[in-house]
Amino acid sequence: MTSPSLIDSARNWLHNATGSLGMRSSGLSVKALTFAMVGVVNTLVDYGVFLLARAVLSGSQSGIAAAGSLSDFCQCGNATTATLVIANIISWSVAVTGSYILNSSITFAAESGRKLHWRAYLKFVVSGVAGLVTNTATLLFAAQILLLPVWLAKAAAILTSFIVNFSLSHFVVFRSRH
Repeated sequence: MTSPSLIDSARNWLHNATGSLGMRSSGLSVKALTFAMVGVVNTLVDYGVFLLARAVLSGSQSGIAAAGSLSDFCQCGNATTATLVIANIISWSVAVTGSYILNSSITFAAESGRKLHWRAYLKFVVSGVAGLVTNTATLLFAAQILLLPVWLAKAAAILTSFIVNFSLSHFVVFRSRH
């Protein structure tokens, strides 16, 4: 007898956990929960890669020079600002790729057949950009227009981007293929 894979074990654990929470009746609730759990993992990846990329860029003369050249070219701040932007793009790229792989393998395994496809990956990246824009717009609206405390504005931004990202993933990227 063979032992179940790590992914199958995680899915079984999640299925049992959601059943004890009274969520088993809704497959969409389970998907939303697994999508959120993948999001937590990818948030940690995003943060870790961001800190590493920033340290590498800030710690090398060539990294500082490249960031300075970029900021001079776009007239968009200084080398420090460009370093933050470059590190953020690198970390987001790594995180969105990891999120696609995990969501294809776990959250939307039935829809994807646990297979990775370039077209689905590109749709996922575009939907991630939509979530990023939604997050930023909500944050600015809540903090600067509604005058909510920043921590509450950020919580609202996370919630709205979660809804956008999950909806686009569920209905566009990983929709059921008949």
